[in-house]
Amino acid sequence: MNSSNKVKTADYFVTRPVFSLEEAARALAPPRGRAGAVERLKHHLQAGRLKLVERGLYAVVPVGIAVERFQPDPFLVAKAARPDGIFSHHSALELLGVAHSNWTQCTLYTARRRKPLAMEGVTIRFLDHPDPFRKESHRQLGVRKIERRGKLLEATGPERTLVEGFRRPALAGGLEELVRSAAAFPTLDLDLLEAILRRYDTANLWAATGWFLERFRKSFGAPESILSRIEHNRPRSPQYLDRSQRGGTLAARWKLILPEVLMRPGEADER
Repeated sequence: MNSSNKVKTADYFVTRPVFSLEEAARALAPPRGRAGAVERLKHHLQAGRLKLVERGLYAVVPVGIAVERFQPDPFLVAKAARPDGIFSHHSALELLGVAHSNWTQCTLYTARRRKPLAMEGVTIRFLDHPDPFRKESHRQLGVRKIERRGKLLEATGPERTLVEGFRRPALAGGLEELVRSAAAFPTLDLDLLEAILRRYDTANLWAATGWFLERFRKSFGAPESILSRIEHNRPRSPQYLDRSQRGGTLAARWKLILPEVLMRPGEADER
């Protein structure tokens, strides 16, 4: 490996903290293509400059940190594994800066689902796009670009994260975690929120969103007109939002049975 190749490789490491073998082979374009890239990366693995996350996936080890003590950023690992990924649920709450608690899962939507990737303390789960967003032309609705450690990631924005959190609460850390986190959103685009609800067109999601907007009405400025439109789409009879839930309190206007902890008056309750 000559000096020009070493410099080129070092420059690549600066801009790609986590990368796949395919990415490295294209960017470095070494002699013998993929096989040459494997040899070059093997050299840096042995020197402690790289850590093998899994076969074909590498993380750059920061200077001064031992390989065995280094834990790559799971968001960057997930993005390198699936460059088309859109982070969702609790991972979106984290990227949006409102997550109330740490979580042990990192989730993202991808067109090419694969088995979970287990890291120390975190499991990365690769999810199919929900049916209303299965078409590529629909996937960007309610999606934002967010910078993380020099890498531009895509994540569901506040509106879609709220709705999809109500759709699959377990992936958002549970209903209490979702509500406490989402209450910290600076704003909600109410027109976009309605557009996302129309795409799902599920009574429970209309009702849960209406309940949330009513509870935090002061924060998000939801007028009675939008609450009335949402109420029109609520379930006809009382329903559990979380199917695994037992017991709870009825939110009468929305015909939802919610965990008692969400119905207690508190500092965040603005009704």
